Amino acid sequence: MRKDAAVAEDRPHRARHRNEAPRTNVSVPDEELMRALYREHAGPLLAYVLRLVAGDRQRAEDVVQETLIRAWKNAGQLNRATGSVRPWLVTVARRIVIDGHRSRQARPQEVDPSPLEVMPAEDEIDKALWLMTLSDALDDLTPAHREVLVETYFKGRTVNEAAETLGIPSGTVRSRVFYALRSMKLALEERGVSA
Repeated sequence: MRKDAAVAEDRPHRARHRNEAPRTNVSVPDEELMRALYREHAGPLLAYVLRLVAGDRQRAEDVVQETLIRAWKNAGQLNRATGSVRPWLVTVARRIVIDGHRSRQARPQEVDPSPLEVMPAEDEIDKALWLMTLSDALDDLTPAHREVLVETYFKGRTVNEAAETLGIPSGTVRSRVFYALRSMKLALEERGVSA
């Protein structure tokens, strides 16, 4: 039997209370302290923090991780404590949550967390391009055809109202609308717009 093993067996074993701080001394590596903290306190601490952050698991896990890192960095203070580390961890976790809440309120959110939807600007651009194309096609029409289209389609007048406004018979308005629409269709097709 090795000497180290015999010495280890001669030491009395102490049962540790759940809230007792993991023992830290020179022979116990920092990695073991971190594992002991995680093993004993991560589960209950996560449950507590989940309630504080309204069930946001990712945020709760971040808070627990930060809390355990702070415990690891302050291992000297934990040893001087009365042996109960969980209240210290709970206090640190609660303060991290509060600090995070305050920092989010102090500065506005940079990006809206809701999914991006189709920007209305795209619709406005399409509308502007359509109006430019339409205006350009209207300019290709004769003044008589343009007049009847403006009166009937853009101003929403009836054939009789357009005839009265333009001072021409209603049959002439119908005829001009027919030929104006045919010319307009050709002008739009030349510009790449199909019906």
